[in-house]
Amino acid sequence: MKDATIVKTGIVGSVIAAICGATPVLVIALGAVGLSAWLGWIDYVLLPTLAVFLAMTVYGLWRRQRAAACFANETQTNKGSA
Repeated sequence: MKDATIVKTGIVGSVIAAICGATPVLVIALGAVGLSAWLGWIDYVLLPTLAVFLAMTVYGLWRRQRAAACFANETQTNKGSA
């Protein structure tokens, strides 16, 4: 998977999980379709989901930074040998 794809997926997932966990959007949506009984365990799902997507974002940024450092090091090495 490309670094940009990992970062984008992590950011989008984090935003969606944060919106559903911090606002009553999920409560209203589940109540509207008659699934409000699921709200008792919603924290057990949303908080780990948010953690996973935040970890995915950090991992993608770390890979991007590492790739940029390797590219800079390779460019520096090639300039010295020319």
